[in-house]
Amino acid sequence: MKATTKPRKGEMAGMSGKGVMVGGAMMTPDKDIVDNAVGSADHTTLVSAVKAAGLVETLKSAGPFTVFAPTNAAFDKLPAGTVNSLVQPDMKPTLTKVLTYHVIPGRFTAADLKNGQVLTTVEGEQLTVMKSGNSVMLKDAKGGMATVTIPNVISSNGVTHVIDTVLMPAN
Repeated sequence: MKATTKPRKGEMAGMSGKGVMVGGAMMTPDKDIVDNAVGSADHTTLVSAVKAAGLVETLKSAGPFTVFAPTNAAFDKLPAGTVNSLVQPDMKPTLTKVLTYHVIPGRFTAADLKNGQVLTTVEGEQLTVMKSGNSVMLKDAKGGMATVTIPNVISSNGVTHVIDTVLMPAN
């Protein structure tokens, strides 16, 4: 029997019950959004930021939430010093605003997202979905674009979509 690196049908969509590999860790539907994210080597900056903002308990609650989760590389695209500045205690309100701009109330899989759809974030501003085939992009309030690189990471309290750019609210 020949070994294969291709996932079985359904695994990429996170619907198989087995989970999805993200940042070298298996994300499984029996864990909440935070517990899944903590395992990802690609999301250490996001996890640190969520802790600094005091959002861990919120994202461990029943939800459901849809989280657009920027990778470490996405945070690295920000101007030098931005992340270190944002995690300082006096910047907590700004950090919270940026992070909650990545969270949508409800559970939206990639199939639920439609081209041109406007999503209202927990922060209160909007994101616009741009979809072409199976590719999903998000346009933020400042016109920035993020691409979903790993969709449908299913957790017990919602769904996470890994993105390649940090989304920014207007204010």
